[in-house]
Amino acid sequence: MAASAAVQPIFASPVTRVTHRTRSRMVLPSTLVPRHQKNASMQVRCMAEERQQEETQTTPITIPPPPTTPKVSTKISDVLAFSGPGPERINGRLAMIGFVAAIAVELSKGEDLSAQLANGGILWFVGTSIVLSVASLIPLLNGISVQSKSEGVMTCDAEMLNGRFAMLGLVALALTEYVTGGALV
Repeated sequence: MAASAAVQPIFASPVTRVTHRTRSRMVLPSTLVPRHQKNASMQVRCMAEERQQEETQTTPITIPPPPTTPKVSTKISDVLAFSGPGPERINGRLAMIGFVAAIAVELSKGEDLSAQLANGGILWFVGTSIVLSVASLIPLLNGISVQSKSEGVMTCDAEMLNGRFAMLGLVALALTEYVTGGALV
């Protein structure tokens, strides 16, 4: 109490209410409030806090309704729109599979990316693209959002980030092999 009474004049508002348990309430300017109060039964309160407490006691508490999840569009034009959930997600998944496959073939056979595409890689790319695109579009067209299936380490943000890194990795792999004239490894 003594510490709060000592600090009180520093933070005092222009009007401070001083109450005494045995006397009635009186309002004094903050300059008249003593710095050190020796009477333990005296309380110093700010009027703004009392008004705030009175307002909260008189105002009924209303509980807001639970937030509703926005309706996900299931139209193919909305899913595949430029800012829709489909294009970057599908391209990122294809890039992740393509990057891992390209590095694996380079490590096992020693072929660079252009040789892989020339030796049957285009058919594998087209087939994988069709299967992965259809598999990615089915949940989106059924109204299941990607964020609803996002848990733990496997979040939708992590998938987007990994897909972007894989896209950059494929471009960097192709440019590096073009500049060096051969396989990376």
